Amino acid sequence: MRIAELSQKAGVPVPTIKYYLREGLLPAGELTSPNQARYDDRHVQRLRLVRVLLDVGRLPIATIRDLLTKLDEPDPDVHEVLGRALPATTGVRESSDPAVLVAAHERVNTLIAQRGWLLSGDAGTRQAVAEVIAAFQQVGTDAEGLLEHYADAAERIAVHDLGFVARASDNEGKVHAAVVGAVLGNSLLAALRRMAQEHESAKMFGIRDDTCQAAGPD
Repeated sequence: MRIAELSQKAGVPVPTIKYYLREGLLPAGELTSPNQARYDDRHVQRLRLVRVLLDVGRLPIATIRDLLTKLDEPDPDVHEVLGRALPATTGVRESSDPAVLVAAHERVNTLIAQRGWLLSGDAGTRQAVAEVIAAFQQVGTDAEGLLEHYADAAERIAVHDLGFVARASDNEGKVHAAVVGAVLGNSLLAALRRMAQEHESAKMFGIRDDTCQAAGPD
């Protein structure tokens, strides 16, 4: 297909496609003349992946280029590629008390060791979790009980997350599913959590009959 057809099929404007070509995010098409190239369904798939990484994952162009380079290797390390593709975890502001943050890091390391989690040494998630634990301490609340329960829930959720990713038939599909699943999955989880909280609150503290009704068929 020509670039105009590629644009129509992928839903990406021609100038944007040319920009991706210049930036190395999209492999060149097969030249049919000095000024014309032919593209195929692999280019459509790659364009859709790039859009997901940009629009959903919010990854920088340079990061995407590096990720795609790894993905195009003869035998890519899917675990490493997924780690590069997943949106970064955002923590809270670092505690003003260094001692509190150090203690929080020690608690995180203990949790990882106890559960036998396989994490890279420089995992940014360690810092994010430590900052949240430190924030609990700063407001005078111990997160110990929540930490263990949340870790249990996170393990179960992660199994389903990666099951969703594994359903993809190729590596590009896995990256696509990981990014979409991480971003939309977080939103879904937050909404379901709020619904469950409302339900548990009604059971625990009671609620007026005229303000609550169970969902059911119309």
